Amino acid sequence: MKLAILKTKEFKNASWLIGGKVAQMLLSLVVSVFSARYLGPSNYGLINYGVSLCNFFMAFCTLGINSVIVKEFLDNPDKQGEALGSSILARILSSICSIFLIIGVSFLLDYGEWETILVVALCSISLLFHAFDTINCWFQSRYQSNVTALVTFVAYAVMSVYKIVLLVTSRSVFWFAFATSVDYIALAALLLVAYKKNNGPKMCVSVERGKAILGKSYHYILSGMMVSIYSQTDKLMIKQMLGDSEVGYYTVAVSLCTLWTFVLSAIIDSMYPSIVKAYEKGESEFHKKNRQLYAMVFYISICASLFFVVVGEYVVQILYGKEFLPAATPLKITTWYTAFSFLGVARNAWMVCNQKQKYIKYTYIFAIFINIGLNALLIPLWGVEGAALASLVTQIFTSIILPFFIKPIRRNSVLMLEAIMLRGIMPSKAKSTKKNTI
Repeated sequence: MKLAILKTKEFKNASWLIGGKVAQMLLSLVVSVFSARYLGPSNYGLINYGVSLCNFFMAFCTLGINSVIVKEFLDNPDKQGEALGSSILARILSSICSIFLIIGVSFLLDYGEWETILVVALCSISLLFHAFDTINCWFQSRYQSNVTALVTFVAYAVMSVYKIVLLVTSRSVFWFAFATSVDYIALAALLLVAYKKNNGPKMCVSVERGKAILGKSYHYILSGMMVSIYSQTDKLMIKQMLGDSEVGYYTVAVSLCTLWTFVLSAIIDSMYPSIVKAYEKGESEFHKKNRQLYAMVFYISICASLFFVVVGEYVVQILYGKEFLPAATPLKITTWYTAFSFLGVARNAWMVCNQKQKYIKYTYIFAIFINIGLNALLIPLWGVEGAALASLVTQIFTSIILPFFIKPIRRNSVLMLEAIMLRGIMPSKAKSTKKNTI
């Protein structure tokens, strides 16, 4: 009976997340297409270079907290307000430091390109308000994704209206660079209102609680920074080696192949609490839940990738016009990246439950060298297509191959391969053991 109720909660949770994201996706698609057509490949690439440079520091801003805070809420329900307040303050302080770092890095990389430096600075303001998305995790732990779905959509609608006004009034690229900040300002305000209306515990700051959370999440800071380096390096290297227009083509390719991935995020977020609870039931149930999640993520991604391979050119030309047609080929390559990328996201629950977070950083350290080396080799040879191939190869190594060489997390790679081969997915009649040694 309890299992049936849990599955119903997962389904409703995922349904709200997916439903909200579908609406957001449609709105995003329309606004981004018109914005890209108005700005052209060069200015569109310039803005996305700024966003990419900000994302480069995102791991330091988030402090890895969102990867562990849901479990913190579930394990200590009487201290949720303390945990949330301490986490948000820590993220705000780290974001302020990051903004100064981002502007400084842009000044060094793009010295003399004052337009680029100003665009980067405007994009970086969003990091300060991004800290409040930790409130999403509180709703997630309570299976209240209907709230976050609605709030996120309204915030994105505010940003979309802002962009539409810019298009109608023919504003410069600087106004568009500030659009991301408008999104997060609206989201932060709405999340705070929703939290209060849903009787969220009073937030307060505790140095002790903050240290305890950071003690669990700091492994994700380094691993997140490693992810940022190899996931954003391609755009940064394309900008320096090829130019703004090529960044625009590559951004269109990446945007299209990730446009639908909110489905994967919704599935992962909805199953996270049940996987944590399955850990208490025994390794059989825990392993089965993880395999089911990996299988769903992988095969849904494969179906989407096949779609883009078949109709990639038509999608780019219809949406963005002939000016962006060079984005079609990298789209067909980078689309396969999604399956392996989200397998890496899905394994967070396994890592947290088994307290193996500290080993993730080792895979990302190797991934950085692989990615930078491949980009340096392939971009001069094949341009943006080379960058797409470098990202794909790096992600395969990071999610599955490299963990095989790290004994404490090798079991997770085995679970992924079993899921891909559809083994151990269906419910078993045998009772799960009570042993929690994975």
